[in-house]
Amino acid sequence: MIRTAVVLATTLLLVPVTAQAANAQAANAQTADARAANADEVEQIVNGGFDNGAAPWWASSGAITVAGGQACVDVPGGTVNKWDFSIGQNDIDLVAGENYRYSFTATGAGHVVRAIVGGSAAPYDTYFEASPGLTADAQPYAYTFTSAVTTGQAQVAFQLGGSPDPWTFCVDDASLLGGVPPEVYVPDTGPRVRVNQVGYLPDGPKKATLVTDATTALPWQLRNAAGKVVKSGRSTPRGVDVSSGQNVHSIDFSGYRVRGAGYTLVADGETSRPFDVDTAAYRQLRTDSLKFFYTQRSGIEIREDLRPGYARPAGHVDVAPNLGDGAVPCQPGVCDYTLDVTGGWYDAGDHGKYVVNGGISVWQVLSAYERFGVKSELAIPESGNATPDVLDEVRWELDFLLKMQVPAGHAYAGMAHHKIHDAAWTGLPLLPHLDPQQRELHPVSTAATLNLAATAAQAARVYRRFDPAFAAKALAAARTAFTAARANPALYAPESDGIGGGAYNDSKVDDDFYWAAAELYLTTGERSYQDFLLASPLHTADVFTGAGAFDWASTAAAARLDLAVLPSRLPGRAQIRDSVVRGAAHYLAIQRNQPYGVPYAPANNAWDWGSNSAVLNNAQVLATAYDLTGRSAFRDAALETMDYVLGRNALNQSYVTGYGEVSSQNQHSRWYAHELDATLPHPPNGSLAGGANSSIQDPYAQSKLTGCVAQFCYIDDIQSWSTNELTINWNSALAWMAAFTAS
Repeated sequence: MIRTAVVLATTLLLVPVTAQAANAQAANAQTADARAANADEVEQIVNGGFDNGAAPWWASSGAITVAGGQACVDVPGGTVNKWDFSIGQNDIDLVAGENYRYSFTATGAGHVVRAIVGGSAAPYDTYFEASPGLTADAQPYAYTFTSAVTTGQAQVAFQLGGSPDPWTFCVDDASLLGGVPPEVYVPDTGPRVRVNQVGYLPDGPKKATLVTDATTALPWQLRNAAGKVVKSGRSTPRGVDVSSGQNVHSIDFSGYRVRGAGYTLVADGETSRPFDVDTAAYRQLRTDSLKFFYTQRSGIEIREDLRPGYARPAGHVDVAPNLGDGAVPCQPGVCDYTLDVTGGWYDAGDHGKYVVNGGISVWQVLSAYERFGVKSELAIPESGNATPDVLDEVRWELDFLLKMQVPAGHAYAGMAHHKIHDAAWTGLPLLPHLDPQQRELHPVSTAATLNLAATAAQAARVYRRFDPAFAAKALAAARTAFTAARANPALYAPESDGIGGGAYNDSKVDDDFYWAAAELYLTTGERSYQDFLLASPLHTADVFTGAGAFDWASTAAAARLDLAVLPSRLPGRAQIRDSVVRGAAHYLAIQRNQPYGVPYAPANNAWDWGSNSAVLNNAQVLATAYDLTGRSAFRDAALETMDYVLGRNALNQSYVTGYGEVSSQNQHSRWYAHELDATLPHPPNGSLAGGANSSIQDPYAQSKLTGCVAQFCYIDDIQSWSTNELTINWNSALAWMAAFTAS
């Protein structure tokens, strides 16, 4: 999730080498000969082999037992957080800019520990962390990092809490060796011919990118599954692509329109990964991207018969160890009541639920329904009633959003609480029904209130034919919320409110007012909302100037798109439609200048958190312009955008789980956590990873990607929450574009 734009100060170069046992063992047992060969290598840990008992190691409670050359501790069950029980050593020296190798062997079958190097005194900053999954047999682990601080008060520690049951942790050969050379992470990008690994539409654009040192045109061949050459041509040199730092050529085989599977593209001695020419995969992607939301549901059992491999008990329904969402109090001092806020979608890879991110997600999925009439069968508990499955799924979130509204008779009645989540961060992995933390309502905000007003107004018109009573309830809530927001126009969620969940801070709400007024006007046609719209400075502003057209913090473009497409009697509607076309032309020009065909070029080549959603949201603007004009250039540009997400990118991988020969599998999540716990699943097919993020805020990404160039600022690891998280608003963008492509 996009929590804030704060960049962590720690600079790390961490390389786990557990898959390379021999290398790890060498890193764990630095010999005297090795130290002699490099006088700069200095051991910082005392008694890391436990040859002289346990001192100076400490444990949170109980005794450290040394036997058989290793130290063991009995970890109590029933703790909440990883840091509730630890074993470690203090008074460790670190020097800023110095490289260190942190290594150890450990046992602890089935448990994930948090291995850290950090401060031993308040505020207990973390300078390095890793989350190795332990086995019953002793396994070596080794990591390297670069310290960002100089201190004599660091500690090494293993944080072991968070398990409901007691267990035993054993460690040996603990080492923190200074002066080691940094290890460089080099991603495996496969063949240099980059294609959409899922497929191209028969009558759509078909382009590929070739990474090569050549500066003149090269021959290429399109081959079918039998290896027969069915089309050939020559590449177009494009020079150095800024977003990847690679010298590249473009290949265009759009003229080939024969349906088939298993095609490959051959150029410069390289053969691409296989792909299809067909539409079937996009119909399935439309369904899978929407089915994602069911397994994100809070407050309901996820059924095995509906999602084989993803079954789990209902989370946060007041059944121990959950404290539950049935009567959630506010943070201390915020309010004097509790609310039933059960239900809704978990926002991302944690257990939080946020009105602003829920709002943009609801809008985008309902927009896909309004635009395409999506009728995918999603196999959800409500399937088979008289309402389309997609609307039943969105209703699960809408009901939650309505519950977040302050009831009449209380301060700020009609406003919406910004979010609800745990009082403190939980570790990975943690299934929702096992979360023992106190849940808290956070203060109301103007942004959340306007998100509620916008989406509830949209829901009122969409659900009117299926459930008139719910539509009326939603419209009443929308009116109340809009009135309350106008009375409280400057209640902002603070950036500092990021403990236990994302801050989602937003101090610019003129766009949210514009959006809410637009949805209320489109639903009611009432003059008061029309007047508010026409008076807004945003109504005549260019809202398509940013690198990304819209997101949870910038919603003016959402209003503009609906005002352009949906019927109304709003004066100046032709100018509104023209503004969308001009915005699309802006993104089209960007795309044509990008050798990877992506309509996204942020300032200073600094790719944003969740860049994949920004890419897809820009494509939605292009697709909408096609709706308005019928111009094939906009249609082709929108379709070509899918190429980037599905494999035609610098890393040569699909960012959508289960789509493409190589796809993201380890998105950051507490319950799709197979990388940490083999009994848990990978994310379901159709889950979109956040994608390249130049700021690489999480320590794991920093350890691997420091100095990365734009597209290379991504790693498919569960610990990289800043590049590899999944969220509802990123999947809503994928669902919208999958619906467009399938249509």
